[in-house]
Amino acid sequence: MSSNRRFSDSEHTAVSSHRPALRKVLSRFGFFALAFGSMIGVGWVTSIGSWLEQAGPGGAVLAFVIGGAVMLCIGLCYAELTPMIPVAGGEVAYAYKAFGTFKAFLVGWALAFGYVSISGFEAISIGRVLSFLVPSIDRWPIYEFAGSTVYASHLILALVCTGAITWINWLGARSAARLQVWLTVLFVAITLVFVVAGFAEGRAENLKPVFAAADAGLGALAGLLAVMVTIPFWFVGFDTIPQAAEEASVAVKPRMLALLIVGSIAAAVLFYVLLILSISMLGPWQELSQADLPAAHAFEAAFASPWLRDLVLIAALLGLFTSWNGFFLAGSRVIFALGRGRIIAKVFGETHPRHGTPHRAILLVGGLTLLAPLLGRDALLALVNAGSFSIALAFFGVSLSLLRLRKDYPQIERPFRLHAAPLVAGIAAAGSLLMLAAMLIPASPAALSWPHEHIVLMVMVGVGGMLWLAAASGRKGIGEEARDALVLDQAS
Repeated sequence: MSSNRRFSDSEHTAVSSHRPALRKVLSRFGFFALAFGSMIGVGWVTSIGSWLEQAGPGGAVLAFVIGGAVMLCIGLCYAELTPMIPVAGGEVAYAYKAFGTFKAFLVGWALAFGYVSISGFEAISIGRVLSFLVPSIDRWPIYEFAGSTVYASHLILALVCTGAITWINWLGARSAARLQVWLTVLFVAITLVFVVAGFAEGRAENLKPVFAAADAGLGALAGLLAVMVTIPFWFVGFDTIPQAAEEASVAVKPRMLALLIVGSIAAAVLFYVLLILSISMLGPWQELSQADLPAAHAFEAAFASPWLRDLVLIAALLGLFTSWNGFFLAGSRVIFALGRGRIIAKVFGETHPRHGTPHRAILLVGGLTLLAPLLGRDALLALVNAGSFSIALAFFGVSLSLLRLRKDYPQIERPFRLHAAPLVAGIAAAGSLLMLAAMLIPASPAALSWPHEHIVLMVMVGVGGMLWLAAASGRKGIGEEARDALVLDQAS
């Protein structure tokens, strides 16, 4: 870790005594709802058509199972690290302890940008989903961007919803968790209705061929890879638990956080597999994949029932808000952790005097979220892929952090000790690295497309660079011991 001077004991005590802290208010079910609700989201409604078109139902299921297994390995890394260092913006602390300040910034900003990408994805999706429920919402076209029309009504809707999410998080984690619990319970109840209906009325013949038509060169593997590299985007959410670990109530023991991480990933894998199969069985998947919203179209066509279609869209709206709320909270905590540790400007690491929330970090996430709807509906895929890249990069950093901490700090107390940690962390790191490579190698079928996805990543690098450079003087004015206290809370 870089340090320009050593603080005296009195200076170290002064810094640590003024360490901004978050309130301990989250319950076990609140944590599970944050994680699972964030993972299930709305993406399955807007993106299942591309999964089927690229890989077919069998390929899509296989991609989610394999990708889910990699995510489980990454989740197991978190399961050891989270109760070991239970502070806000966990990844920042893990990378800081393992590799120092700059690596902590790289991991933290990559993850924060991934969360903001998802938040922007939701801000665009709210207009797209509602336009199917209420077609008249497409009002007042302003301009065309990248082939899609940007409507003033959609921008207003995104502004109102982003403002509401921002306000709820401003009030505190307790308010955000309560909303998350109710939304998640309603979502699961509604989803069970149409998933059961899909299996009851669907036909296995509609799943054939189980893989999409062979592509030149790589065959069915090309489609499988194309879906697999987006898996970090769909499964990110279990890591809302380490972001909010510092806010666990006294009734939530550190080891329980580890179990909740693993359980939420397993639940999400099951959810996605059942959803893909139940929708694909309702009609020839080749036709379904061409619909604007295949899930809603499948149930309306199979049952000749607009109310089932609307039920799917209502579930999508609930999932949209569970995902949005969870990632908004998580993104603000990562930025808060970076600010509190003086890695970026300390202003982002301060808490509200009344609500005890990272209010300035919350405002930054809200402001960045509002930029996404300006890009129009066609920005959805760019945000998915660029966000997946950022998140996979952060996951790679977390895997390496576990390996380094196991090697350099074997004496740290670990409430949850991962068996075969080097093997699991190695699989997690390799899986993350393969996803990154698949997106970077131009010849790869999953390569990031030019120019939109590259532009999103350039924005990530540019904004991150500005945050890093703007805080240069602040980083020089603090010593290693003082930053240890701010980042790690002397917990390790």
